Amino acid sequence: MIENLNHLVKQNADTTIINNTAIPDERNEEAVQEASTAIENSLKTSLSNGNVKEVANLFNSNGENITANPVTQQATGSFMDRLQSHFGLNVQHAANIANNLIPTVLKRLVQKAADPADNSFDLQKIFNEVSEGKTQGLNVRGMLNKFKTSLDRDADGDVDLQDLKAFFTGSGGVVDKVKGLFK
Repeated sequence: MIENLNHLVKQNADTTIINNTAIPDERNEEAVQEASTAIENSLKTSLSNGNVKEVANLFNSNGENITANPVTQQATGSFMDRLQSHFGLNVQHAANIANNLIPTVLKRLVQKAADPADNSFDLQKIFNEVSEGKTQGLNVRGMLNKFKTSLDRDADGDVDLQDLKAFFTGSGGVVDKVKGLFK
């Protein structure tokens, strides 16, 4: 995955890294690698800390509203720190680069993982790699789809405040509703 992720970052890094005078040309590859590492580590950290919902929401988002996702925010912050410590960029410049590149790359990653015609990012392989094999044998796509459809009460393709209201205002108790998510 990291090789494909590096390629995806490089495809989207023209103005933020490649043509940026703050990052010397001879260090462009290093900056691309730092962005890839920040994304991969953010996914790994979220899963290892039990924040499966954050990762599930990221891959169920179809690339919409991706900047609000905690995985994106963590990757962006990590990349900002890396730009400051490894390249000596000031906070504002590092934030500008990270805020423009990381959400763009994650949006493309999510879109590619969802596209059955594009095999460059297989969702199962991504989860297996970032979970260090702990999702081996699980139907990750099926689990994400079930998670999404069980919460998307108004069937509009996203899980939002309207869905949460519908979830908690129907018949049955809250405990029964939460149990129903995992059947």
